[in-house]
Amino acid sequence: MRMPRFLATLMGYAIVSCASPTRISEGVDGDTDASATDDAPSIVTDSMIPGFDPDAACAMAVAKADPKPLPVDIIWMVDNSVSMAPAVSEVQTGINAFANLISMKALDYEVILLSLRSKTSPIQVNGQTRYPVCVPQPLAGDANCGNGPRFHHSHVDILSTQPLEQFLGTLAQTTGYQQGDMRGGEPWKMALRPAATKTIVVVTDDNARFTATQFETFAGGKNPFNTTQLPPGILDPYWSGMFTGYIFAGVYGWDNAMNPAIKCTYANNTQPPSSGPTYTDLVTKTKGPRAKICDGAMAWTPFFNAVAQAVLDNSKIACELPIPSPGMGQMLDPNKINVVLDDNGKLTTLTKTVGGAAGCGMNLGWYYDDDTMPTKVFLCPAACALAQTVVGPNKMGGVKVYFGCATLVK
Repeated sequence: MRMPRFLATLMGYAIVSCASPTRISEGVDGDTDASATDDAPSIVTDSMIPGFDPDAACAMAVAKADPKPLPVDIIWMVDNSVSMAPAVSEVQTGINAFANLISMKALDYEVILLSLRSKTSPIQVNGQTRYPVCVPQPLAGDANCGNGPRFHHSHVDILSTQPLEQFLGTLAQTTGYQQGDMRGGEPWKMALRPAATKTIVVVTDDNARFTATQFETFAGGKNPFNTTQLPPGILDPYWSGMFTGYIFAGVYGWDNAMNPAIKCTYANNTQPPSSGPTYTDLVTKTKGPRAKICDGAMAWTPFFNAVAQAVLDNSKIACELPIPSPGMGQMLDPNKINVVLDDNGKLTTLTKTVGGAAGCGMNLGWYYDDDTMPTKVFLCPAACALAQTVVGPNKMGGVKVYFGCATLVK
């Protein structure tokens, strides 16, 4: 009997077909037969897939593909104080190279910058000297620091101790943080993609008045430091999970990894106003990269590289899988599809939920967009979270979809 090979690639996942009862052994590393080519994958077998009868193992045609990550949003906050002039210059000079690093990793990225914008520097704002940022092309959309396809600059005067308050206030455009307000700026929430992973980067030589806890879980309402209004913190349900799993990074005045109160020292033996303990709390909690502002120009290339790597490592995969046609004149049978998570050889069978998304609960499950005529498979939240730990850039795992075996339902 001729064995059918139904092969397709979807969203960076391995799509495999089942035929029975032929058995062909698979190596422990999961590699296909040495004679296989990219155009003609070999037939292999997972003979002990959890939940399946080992005596009814299905042969598979396996296609390897790179996982497709979700978009990434990187939000930079740059303090515009006079003492920040050297750091502002470094950001302006290096941010295009940073964007290029992200681009080289094949990520769909957006850079958002919260800082004063001007080609002239320094400038006077509210009677004070301030140092703005003018991002050059190609990240900028024009020669006048304008927005570009992957860049959005919100013109806001970032004050030395208020970056976290201004992040929240300008994001939500609450009272006191709107365009024209002393602490306010242009709207920028529309530049964020809801499904994108978030990386927040601060560049300052001072500390924030807001604590790390307030930044994440503030209840919303009157700012405790003035008469302005603030929305809830970034991890509050108000934001619908937009910042879940975010990374915080920074260039600021820390010096000692064991004692966050110790300030670094510049080459001229002066010190910044603060060691930035609030930023150390956020960096430590989210495992983000950081650099010492006192290190000057030497700090920036390694920091840009570290942030780019952190963005890559934190990137997530899409948890919806378009279902391809089985091909070879075969009809897709919704009752004979199974989904298995492969963690570098450790297999976890995901069961189809009854009732679609509403039936997910905490189950390692999946469901169709339409049970009668499905076009997509969606991983339930728990299964998606598990998949994120093993599938994606720099990870060895994958998701396999089997055609031809009776669907396991829970």
